[in-house]
Amino acid sequence: MFTIEHEFDATVVTLIDEGKAPLLEDITINIFASLVTVEQFDPRTDTVQRITLSLSQLQELEAALDLPEGSYKVKR
Repeated sequence: MFTIEHEFDATVVTLIDEGKAPLLEDITINIFASLVTVEQFDPRTDTVQRITLSLSQLQELEAALDLPEGSYKVKR
C-alpha cells in the first residue's frame, strides 16, 4: 500500500509494508524540484535514516531497475 500527498514544496510518497510479520517501518519519499529524499525510521537507534538523491541519480536508479548486471552510462 502507498499514499501520495502534494505539499507546498514537495510530493510525498509513503510506502507502507503490509502482509505477514515481521513488517518493516514505512518508507517516506520526498520529491522536491532538485532532489529526492528517502527516509525510514530505525527503531534500533530511534532515529530517522535519510538518503538524498539528485534527480540524475534517481533517473539512473529508474533505468537500473530494468537492466541486467553490468556497467552503464545514461545519455542525457
